[in-house]
Amino acid sequence: MVIQRREFIKNAIGSALALAAVRISSDAFAQTNVNTPATGDLTEQANPLILRGVNLGGWLVLEKWMVPEVYRGTDAPDEYSLSLALGDQAKARLQRHRETFITAEDFRWIKNCGLNAVRLPVGYWALEAPKPFVGADDFLDFAFEQARQNDLKVVLDLHGAPGSQNGWDHSGRSGEIGWHKNPDNIKETVRVLASFAQKYGKHPALFGIEMLNEPSDQIPVEILKDFYVDAYSQIRKHAGPEVAIVFHDSFRAMAWQNFMKGPDYSNVIIDTHLYQLFNEDDSKRNAQEQIVFALGRKSALEQMQQQELPTFVGEWSLALPGYSIEDLSSFQGDLLNSAYADTQLLCFENTRGWFFWSYKLEQKSAWNFRYCVERGWLPERFPA
Repeated sequence: MVIQRREFIKNAIGSALALAAVRISSDAFAQTNVNTPATGDLTEQANPLILRGVNLGGWLVLEKWMVPEVYRGTDAPDEYSLSLALGDQAKARLQRHRETFITAEDFRWIKNCGLNAVRLPVGYWALEAPKPFVGADDFLDFAFEQARQNDLKVVLDLHGAPGSQNGWDHSGRSGEIGWHKNPDNIKETVRVLASFAQKYGKHPALFGIEMLNEPSDQIPVEILKDFYVDAYSQIRKHAGPEVAIVFHDSFRAMAWQNFMKGPDYSNVIIDTHLYQLFNEDDSKRNAQEQIVFALGRKSALEQMQQQELPTFVGEWSLALPGYSIEDLSSFQGDLLNSAYADTQLLCFENTRGWFFWSYKLEQKSAWNFRYCVERGWLPERFPA
């Protein structure tokens, strides 16, 4: 055990030295202390806001693994199935969850932590809910008002689209990826986005509208591009150029060169999601290899911004696969989580910002921002 600890510390020191080299490199990062963007076609703004925020996941779009208590007494896998199973009781149960899971105190905590933004996942059913979904318009209004009161910016993120854009539960309904197979689904998605822009486009807390969360890489990229262009034009009818319009990269980071650039388009941002636990390569890295891999994110993000558009990291966490952490003591695990957090934060600093997934869960884990702060893995307060 002593040898194991010495080896871990030796490797951790090596990773720390590599991290320090990145910190002091003269060309490693843009001057983020004055919010100056990295080189490339970033934005018309001289000093764009660098977003540091959290996702309010599991609140207005349910994910069973995050909030299992809401699913009690059912075997429903997603919000659609849960609402169907609960029938007339669905509204009361979801209302209770929405009233208690995220409250005014949470927005104050986020502000007091030094963060400046929230990413707000919502479904296409938020304003006008087709059965069996339960609408959430009052809670959308509540979120925007709380954000305004606490000087937080909101990225309104369409997390679930009709037909499901990825077949995952957080699209509202798991199973088939059917969004792109029916043109009516795409038209309805554009209409919903226009309604969001019409209602919130001039709200002082609105930073931007994200057109679609994590569309599957199985969807032909030309279909996505046509959708993004159409949705952009409809959103812009209600939201001026001060409102960012965001599109997710569909896990195809470099597929968007020469797309949606000026002068025809303004204030467009790419959202990319960076995790290190879902694929086979992730599962084979030990602790130190995960840190080194995370360091490599910096060059990939710079490439996106230089060759494509301004970019923010809309989702990331401290979660790692079992192999990376299985032989670590509690002390070593704390070291790893802190180093992994610092490495990612440093690499994101030359982008338009980041949003941790997620602000809170029912369980304490490396996915839970508040818990990570309490454990000391993340800073107690972030710089303004």
